[in-house]
Amino acid sequence: MIKDIKGLHHVTSMASDARQNNRFFTDTLGLRRVKQTVNFDDPSVYHLYYGNENGSAGTVMTYFPFPNMMLGRPGVGEVGETQFSVPKGSLKFWQDRFAAHGVDGLETDTVFGANRLRFMGPDGDGLALIESADDNRAPWLADGIPDDAAIRGFAGARFSLHDTAATEELLGFMGYQRAEKEGNLTRFIIPNGNGADTIDLASLPKTPFARQGAGSVHHIAFAVDNREKQLDVRKALMDTGYQVTPVIDRDYFWAIYFRTPGGILFEVATNEPGFNRDEDTAHLGEALKLPGRYEAFRDQIQANLEPLAA
Repeated sequence: MIKDIKGLHHVTSMASDARQNNRFFTDTLGLRRVKQTVNFDDPSVYHLYYGNENGSAGTVMTYFPFPNMMLGRPGVGEVGETQFSVPKGSLKFWQDRFAAHGVDGLETDTVFGANRLRFMGPDGDGLALIESADDNRAPWLADGIPDDAAIRGFAGARFSLHDTAATEELLGFMGYQRAEKEGNLTRFIIPNGNGADTIDLASLPKTPFARQGAGSVHHIAFAVDNREKQLDVRKALMDTGYQVTPVIDRDYFWAIYFRTPGGILFEVATNEPGFNRDEDTAHLGEALKLPGRYEAFRDQIQANLEPLAA
């Protein structure tokens, strides 16, 4: 069994409009834009990162905003809900804020004893705020959002699957422990994790498969401390029969990827070197940063990207 995974590292989704996406996550949700760079495989498209002050593992939502991309269709074989942690008693603040900002899909519920507020991102993204009484992670404090309401980072995620059995086995191998079951949901928790500790598996045997597009999660990343532990995880996965990519340098972390039995793309990412490797923490996300191989084309790339601020 793998013992090096600490919880989530980041969640990467797709969007149809960079400016709209940036406004929603920085203004409406009050996260910090900790990096603006480009899709390393398609530099005509931004890769935007939002999180806490430092972009700590377990707090970072990232997006590939492909202009005018077709909306995704929710279904099975995907991360159906990305969940953020907020202080206990803060959901009324967020309901009022979301209503004032015209956020769609507002719905409250209680799952595994926690009060939740479900909502949609600009492209119909499946998102939720979950109240927690003991999340001590420091938030990024944006204008108009007090400390006793601000997002602390991820709580976890919910996977939508036809059959959860193979994914349950995989999560157990990755160090997650089965915690409890409620209706069609089974919860897994990583012990002594980084705060982004839970994965909920939703069994939806009659639901059609998802179609990826704007608003869909592209992949979900799990955190390890460093490259040495990442190589240990890679070997363990490959020894078990998973087809895992070589280690890929993403400038701010190293990454490996593999496809799960339920169809979801998993990444395992390192906490090192972090988002301050190429800009001071006080100025994270302010300038467009490019991987070295694209620096010679900066003027052309920047001219083709829509400015994020109106």
